[in-house]
Amino acid sequence: MTAIAAKKSPADARRMGVSGLRAAFNILDMWGCSAEQAQAILRLPKATYYKYRNDPASARLDRDQLTRISYLLNIHQALRIAFSNPENVYGFMRKQNHNPYFHGRAPLDVIESGDFGALYETFRRIDALRGGLW
Repeated sequence: MTAIAAKKSPADARRMGVSGLRAAFNILDMWGCSAEQAQAILRLPKATYYKYRNDPASARLDRDQLTRISYLLNIHQALRIAFSNPENVYGFMRKQNHNPYFHGRAPLDVIESGDFGALYETFRRIDALRGGLW
């Protein structure tokens, strides 16, 4: 949980999680993710994914899921800072990347594994595009 969320009441933290989930769904849609990819990235079972898609306010997210959402939001923000062109902001995640970590794979192909480490490492490399220091 982030330091900001730790200072919030449980109701405020829950609202932040629901808002983050809505934003994450929108971002994943803009990246062209399939339902299966989104389920793996967010670590949501199929039935739960569809329940939350239809009613985000019903979401009960654990710390891992909240952290995954946070990384997705931060990846999106880094892309928005690095690129002014919407095709790059939303298309970057589907483009082959020949930097050493990606080895010709698209960042989305890396994070769709659902592996938390892959999401973190992808975030680090994309954050570096905007000049972020990790």
